[in-house]
Amino acid sequence: MADTSYMDKPAILIVDDAPDNLSLMSGLLKDLYKVKIANNGERALKVALTGTPPDIILLDIMMPVMDGYETCRRLKANPETRDIPVIFLTAKAEIEDEMLGFELGAVDYITKPISPPVLLARVKTQLQMKQVRDYLKDQNELLEAEVQRRTQEVVAVQEVTILAMASLAETRDNDTGNHIRRTQFYVKALAEKLRHHPRFSYFLDVDKTIDLLFQAAPLHDIGKVGIPDNILLKPGPFTEEEFEIMKTHCKLGRNSIIAAEQRIGVELPFLSFAKEVAYSHQEKWDGTGYPEELSGDDIPISGRLMAIADVYDALICRRVYKEGMSHEKAVGIIIEGKGSHFDPDVVDAFIEIIDEIVQIAKRYEDTKHDP
Repeated sequence: MADTSYMDKPAILIVDDAPDNLSLMSGLLKDLYKVKIANNGERALKVALTGTPPDIILLDIMMPVMDGYETCRRLKANPETRDIPVIFLTAKAEIEDEMLGFELGAVDYITKPISPPVLLARVKTQLQMKQVRDYLKDQNELLEAEVQRRTQEVVAVQEVTILAMASLAETRDNDTGNHIRRTQFYVKALAEKLRHHPRFSYFLDVDKTIDLLFQAAPLHDIGKVGIPDNILLKPGPFTEEEFEIMKTHCKLGRNSIIAAEQRIGVELPFLSFAKEVAYSHQEKWDGTGYPEELSGDDIPISGRLMAIADVYDALICRRVYKEGMSHEKAVGIIIEGKGSHFDPDVVDAFIEIIDEIVQIAKRYEDTKHDP
């Protein structure tokens, strides 16, 4: 039967090229600790990396092939051994030698000849300090894991809330189906394509920015909640007066997000993007869009990306007032709008990733119902 008291003892690795020193140190420590020995630096590195690592290392400096300084340097350079406390145990008594030992990461420096009571006391102290460090490290890892878990929960709740809000707007138009999911992925694909483009890299070459765009995109039409059904669901063309009302959905969307921010008393990054997308996705490159008639680079990048995503998806999908258009015809209309409706470089990016766009459209294709 295994000796559990021995198994519970801290392990000490003694490194010294002199057999007499190894014998002396082993005899002094074996009753209190599990003792491992190595007669050179290379052997010490192997022992430290084999099985359960030692809890502390007593390291001589003056050894052939690899001295104690180099051994310590390599121990501290390896993630698997860098946290093991090292105590130099040496005949080198100059202050410069001691300073170098501490610079290399040693926790203590004891000169020979040793005093057994002093050595035992200092080893015990360092082991107690290691136990405290290990405990704090474990607690930090547990805390980090809990923070990560809760953060994931918050993100999940946020995403569900966003999609629920967006779906609320979309359910008022029974034909929109998976429009919010498709446009969300179109925007992400366009952003990834343009992230290194000279005109867009300052904004898009950050993973967090693209993630925020992806989160915010579903809210682009949230303002449609405020549009009367007789206009939103009208099967035919709008009158001039009806179109003016329809155009207000951009402002309604932005203002609803602002109101939500004011209620919670916090400005969240993704809501800033959501406000931009909701308010600017109907602007046109030539300044003929709405609500502000912005043109060119004055239109936020988020709005320019959403403009193409929204128009393309609207063209290929069935609505109460039209059948869905073929992919080829929809792409032709996007190309015709280059430099007038859409940012030319965004159109070019759209064409370059057209296969990916088609795959997204197929992946989130609306469920077909029998008439």
